[in-house]
Amino acid sequence: MTGTVTAAMVLAAGRGERMRPLTDSKPKPLLEVGGRPLIEHHLIKLAAAGFKRIVINHAHLGEQIVSALGNGERWNITIQFSAEPEALETAGGIANALALINSKAFAVVNSDVFSDYDYAGLKVAAQRLLNDARWLAHLVLVDNPEHNPAGDFALQDGIVEPDTNEKLTFGGLAAYRADMFAALKPGEKKALGPILKTQVKAGRVSGEHYHGSWTDVGTRERLAHVNQLVARRQT
Repeated sequence: MTGTVTAAMVLAAGRGERMRPLTDSKPKPLLEVGGRPLIEHHLIKLAAAGFKRIVINHAHLGEQIVSALGNGERWNITIQFSAEPEALETAGGIANALALINSKAFAVVNSDVFSDYDYAGLKVAAQRLLNDARWLAHLVLVDNPEHNPAGDFALQDGIVEPDTNEKLTFGGLAAYRADMFAALKPGEKKALGPILKTQVKAGRVSGEHYHGSWTDVGTRERLAHVNQLVARRQT
């Protein structure tokens, strides 16, 4: 064993253009689902899964995120913030935060997804990446939503593949080895997709197909949808 993974990152730097005008005055991660900010749902689940150190990146109206979440003590976690003058995209944001994450393997969740997935699965995946350097990433894949009917990656026997089978959608829940971002410089703007595709072709990405409830809360309509789901569960 090479230690225990306790670090995770929540991606919260997006502008939320499709959520406007809601995001003109409030960052998307603070929009509420079931009476809680979207990002708080992730923090609760990460804490329950045993993650202790959480790094959150932010850009648009980021000071509101810092003010709302504080140091994380109310969830029995430690929160650090990675400020970006402008959003560095997913890979750039992760690379920029590596010094704060300070772990060879860690979980990453998109703040704008809402699901029933148990984050204990991310902890197990990150631990496996830490112990076995042959793997650089583990992705949670979901059934293709209406807004992404073609999917992103195929999955065969727990290994993510480019297009050998019917594709699934990357659900914005993952574990990574820091090595995957080593070539990027802090502050460099870089999308995650091309990096993932390269490592998928190299056979270094594992995955799982999650069949439960999952929504990319990227529009006002989807935000209303997940609020309706939560309201039905509470009655």
